[in-house]
Amino acid sequence: MQHTRKEQLEALNRILDTLDILRVKCPWDAKQTNESLRPNTIEEVYELAQALLDEDDNGIKKELGDVLLHVLFYAKIGSEKDSFDIADVADALNEKLIFRHPHVFGTTHVDNAEQVTQNWEQLKLREKDGNRSVLAGVPAALPALVKAFRIQEKAANVGFDWEKPEQVWQKVQEETAEVSEAITSRCKEDIEAEFGDLMFSVVNAARLYGINPENALERTNRKFISRFNYVEEKAKASGRKLKDMQLSEMDELWNEAKRSLTPDK
Repeated sequence: MQHTRKEQLEALNRILDTLDILRVKCPWDAKQTNESLRPNTIEEVYELAQALLDEDDNGIKKELGDVLLHVLFYAKIGSEKDSFDIADVADALNEKLIFRHPHVFGTTHVDNAEQVTQNWEQLKLREKDGNRSVLAGVPAALPALVKAFRIQEKAANVGFDWEKPEQVWQKVQEETAEVSEAITSRCKEDIEAEFGDLMFSVVNAARLYGINPENALERTNRKFISRFNYVEEKAKASGRKLKDMQLSEMDELWNEAKRSLTPDK
């Protein structure tokens, strides 16, 4: 269903009015702070991410509403402190989008999405008069896999990157060999460090081939869960528990799952 701009604005006005009432009359809403909302916000974003992975339009709509509530709630708290309100948030976002899209709102020419991304990172640095570190914009609280990807993207956008994607495989092989050496030394700290280097290089390889490693790993996670559940269900159907089965028997069921389930499962 496509609503008119007037209907969209009216809907936003209604939720703003509702939030104003809840902030005064609901004991739970009235006591919330930025700090108390933060864990819930993180949870809501992950729930939205799950709905997106599931390609569940109804779920996406619901979870977007939950995320929007948090955005509006933080703006409400900001207005109560006379610091900012939702209009300031929207205006700042609009100004940023216009500034970072000179190829749309200005005279800059780009040929592809990659050049847009490179310009975006350069413009972000200009917003801080060039005094901001290239990697300063990567949130410290990001999950390590996502953080590695964003670090590499930002470094690449200022020219710190491989000339050709295939060159990264030498680095992956080098890091794999160093993991083996560390395992031989039996020093847990060294092994952990080398595994980190190996994973970082694999994330880099994924990026160079246009693959988001978070999406790729989650796809494999879901595939593994589906196949493992198949093995477990087949074992239960035969009256057995997995812990009582031989590995060869579980491998046979695993291969059966690979043949029976769709490639993405």
